[in-house]
Order: sequence, then C-alpha cells, then structure tokens
Amino acid sequence: MLGPVILAASRSDKMRRFISAAPGTKQVVGRFIAGETVEQVVPIIEDAAGKGLEVTMDVVGEDITTPEQAATARDAYLELIGRLKDLGLGTRAEMSVKLSMFGQALEGGHELALTNVRPVVEAAAEIGTTVTLDAEDHTTLDSMFAIHEELRKDFPQTGCVIQAYLFRTEEDARRLAAAGSRVRIVKGAYKEPASVAYQDKAETDKAYVRILRTLMDGEGYPMIGSHDPRLIAIAQELGRKAGRKLDEYEFQMLYGIRSEEHIRLAAEGHRMRVYTAYGTDWYGYFMRRLAEKPANLLFFGRSILTKG
Repeated sequence: MLGPVILAASRSDKMRRFISAAPGTKQVVGRFIAGETVEQVVPIIEDAAGKGLEVTMDVVGEDITTPEQAATARDAYLELIGRLKDLGLGTRAEMSVKLSMFGQALEGGHELALTNVRPVVEAAAEIGTTVTLDAEDHTTLDSMFAIHEELRKDFPQTGCVIQAYLFRTEEDARRLAAAGSRVRIVKGAYKEPASVAYQDKAETDKAYVRILRTLMDGEGYPMIGSHDPRLIAIAQELGRKAGRKLDEYEFQMLYGIRSEEHIRLAAEGHRMRVYTAYGTDWYGYFMRRLAEKPANLLFFGRSILTKG
C-alpha cells in the first residue's frame, strides 16, 4: 500500500528537500498547483469562467506553528478576495480553507481559528461568494463543525466537508442535510485508524453512496467531490430520483485531474467547480495528491528522471 508511505513522506523534511530539488518536480507540481501568487492564478480563474466552470480556491500551506503564521494565512485569503473583487470574479470563485492553517492546532486554537476565519468569510460574502471549511483528520472535526455552526449564524451559506470513510459521517450527514446547508462529500485522504474509519475501498465507496443519498434526499446543497466515473453516474441518478434540478447540486474535482470531464459535465448543464490550489508551500498538498492515485505517482516518477 503506497498511500500511507507517501503520506509519511509528506511529513519528512529530508524527503521535502529531495523532491523540491528533483529536476522534474516543477513540471509535475505545475499539473496540480495553479501557481504561487495571486497574479499567477487570476488568468486560470478567468479561463475557467470562460469555459462555464467555477472554482474553489485553496491557499496551500503546512505546519502552522505560531499565531503570526496563522494571521499570514488569513491575510493571503483576504488578498485573494480583494483581487477577485477588483476583477468582478467574486461569483465564480469560492474559498476552501483548512482551519489548521488558521491556527486550530495551536494553544487556544479553536478560538484562534474562529477569529482568523471570520474576516475571510465576511470578505467573501461582501463579493457575493462564500467559504467552505475543509475536513482534516478525525481529531479536528468536532472543532471544525462547531466553527461551521457558529459561522452559519451570520453567514448561512458557509459550507463544510465530510469524509465518507469515517464511521461518524453518516450521522453527520443526517444532521447537515438541512435547508440552506452546503456540504461537500469526499472519500477522505488522511491516514485514519481502523477504530474510526473504513480501511477497505469498497466499504468506503458503499458509505459514500449511502451518505450521498442522504444529502440528495435532504434540503441542503450537495457538492460531490469525486473523480470516480461510477460515483459521478450514481450521483446523477440519485439527483434525478430526488427530483433535483441540475443547479441544485454540483460536482467538484481537483485542478489538473480529469480536466476533460470538467468540461463535459459543464456542457451537460451541471455546475462544475474546480478545486484550485496555489501558493509557495505546495509540498504537503502535492504529496497527498500522489497518495490518492497511483497513476499520479507513476507520472511523477517518470518526470523526476527527466532532466530539464
């Protein structure tokens, strides 16, 4: 099983230095990371809008160890939102945030993360868009859901993410499938113990379908985070059975993965949102993409053996 090995490597400073220095790394990273600065990603957002796509923007970063770093992460999102406002692109782009970036893991982290994320949510609302709180490992979820509930008091459009491989998620989905909610369902990419999560892919897929049915039958707005053709087809069928119009749910896929499918779904009339990451601290995000799909690892392996 390569996934756990790659995830372990994502936490290794030695491996970080090796991969960053590899000759083919820049080429491969560019497949998954849209750029390092706001100015580099603006043309990508504009191009997506021209193709009928929407985006959710993730300013990547890892290992926040001080409140000052958390404030810097907050300010990076505020800079992005300000640029989107200037360009009139607010309604085409939402934000995805990891609360760990906003200081959740620090001492007093729950309140610190809430304090840092609130101005981002406020700024997003001012330009006609919103924020989705990404799910991280299972130990952070009670805090994330509490912050989500608090933010929704003033900004009910604030979304959150649930992970199908966790045992708790079916209950979470029933609670979240309420009017006005926005919920992204993903399979889950963190290494979780057997005490809290399915270890078998088939069991995770079955749970994904059960949870998606709950969301489709509910009164909220489901966001299907998957590249799996079978699950996409099941989602379409569940949407039809639930009587949903095509704009009453959406698909979400990662930048650089199955790009032709992005266009196909949008052309069929579906809302299609591309999860677009950018920033200088790309290593952890990049390694999780490799862990999720062996084909990505093979692509990377071929590239680092190519000079130039």
